[in-house]
Amino acid sequence: MLTEDGKHLYVSYDEYHNLIEKLALKVHQSGWEFDTILCLARGGLRPGDMLSRIFDKPLAIMSTSSYRAEAGTVQGHLDIARFITTPKGEIAGRVLLVDDLADSGHTLNAVISMLKSNYAPITELRSAVIWTKALSTFTPDYSVDYLATNPWIHQPFETYDNLTPAKLMEKWRV
Repeated sequence: MLTEDGKHLYVSYDEYHNLIEKLALKVHQSGWEFDTILCLARGGLRPGDMLSRIFDKPLAIMSTSSYRAEAGTVQGHLDIARFITTPKGEIAGRVLLVDDLADSGHTLNAVISMLKSNYAPITELRSAVIWTKALSTFTPDYSVDYLATNPWIHQPFETYDNLTPAKLMEKWRV
C-alpha cells in the first residue's frame, strides 16, 4: 500500500510473492531463454530463489552491500563481493541478474560493469527487479512496478532487522 503522500510503500508477504510471480511471467512472456539466475544478496535473494524454482534454473549468488547505516535506510559505500557462489563451477552463458529494486541504479550499474569486465564467459546478461524507482539511473530489462514518487519500500521481512536472539527468547519464553 502506497501512503497518500507517496513517500512510503508497505508490502505484505502475499503482495511480495505475487509481485515475484508477475516478474516471472514478464521474463517468461519475453521468450528469452537463460542458463543461470544470479541474484544480488541480500535484496535479490528471495526473488532469485523463487525464480530459480519457477524456471528450474541454477541459482548463483553475489553479495553486495550499500544500505548499512541507520538500520539500512542510508546508502553508503558500495561493496561488491569478489566471488560468485554457483553450483555450476563458473558462471557462464545467458544470465538473468535479479535484485529486488532499481533504487538509485548505482548497484546494478556497478555490478553489470564489473560482470562485463571480469566474467567473459557470460555471453548475455539481462536484469530483473520487482520495483523501479523514477530516480533510478538504471533501466532493468524486466520490472513489475514503476514507482513515480520514489517511495521508501517497507518489505515484509524487514521486521527481522530489529529482532535479536534476546527478543526471540522473550517472545517465545524459551
